Amino acid sequence: MRNSTYALSIRFLSLVVVLIAWELYGRSVNPVLFTYPTAIARAFVELVSKGELQRYFLQSFEVFLYGFAFAVVVGIPLGIVLARSATLSLAVEPYLHAIYSTPTVAFIPLIVLWFGFRVPAKVVIVFLFMVFPILLNTQQGVKNLNPDLLEVARSFCSSERQLWRDLIIPAALPFILAGINLAIGRGLVGMVVAEFFTSVAGLGYMIVQYANSFETAKLFVPIVVLMALGVIMIGLIKVIERKIAPWQNRDQAEG
Repeated sequence: MRNSTYALSIRFLSLVVVLIAWELYGRSVNPVLFTYPTAIARAFVELVSKGELQRYFLQSFEVFLYGFAFAVVVGIPLGIVLARSATLSLAVEPYLHAIYSTPTVAFIPLIVLWFGFRVPAKVVIVFLFMVFPILLNTQQGVKNLNPDLLEVARSFCSSERQLWRDLIIPAALPFILAGINLAIGRGLVGMVVAEFFTSVAGLGYMIVQYANSFETAKLFVPIVVLMALGVIMIGLIKVIERKIAPWQNRDQAEG
């Protein structure tokens, strides 16, 4: 409890120092080139009062949630199967690595050609940004399973179902959650990139719109919202990890 309070105090003081420094420096710079926190706060209130921020945020968040859901549904089972099947891994991994090593932005014109400029295209782009961290971390987590534990479980005549439920999935959980953490940041990037390229909607559109009109304070509002969204979602994943994989936190504390 004491360590938690100390950490929160340090973070709060750090935030205050950064905001004060930003405010002082921002006021000395041409407002077309830069801005400062109080100006962003005023722009935030204005955009919220008009309903503009809420509308574009919901459009973006819908795309993000769909992409995230598909990435989890595909990435976790596929990562587990590839880790447990050497034959399938040999057959599929070259193609996965080829797609992963190619910048996702390069696929956007093709995705737009196939899916158009609306929500499905953006969901596919976000999915491609998110699925590989989840898949690869899941695969690594299952592969890193201690073979001694597996041998002990089999010596007690554990069924395949019991192995998955009691050993394989719990051992891979920290890796899966780490992959989801990485995927959140990549997914937010993919969401904004998709909106840059595909349609007049979402927070990405707000960024382009206010950048083109040189309204820098309003430009920073969706950027700050994206930062806050990423921090909140990563924080939620950490809370979930403490709930469903408490042994991982004990191991880290002991280490």
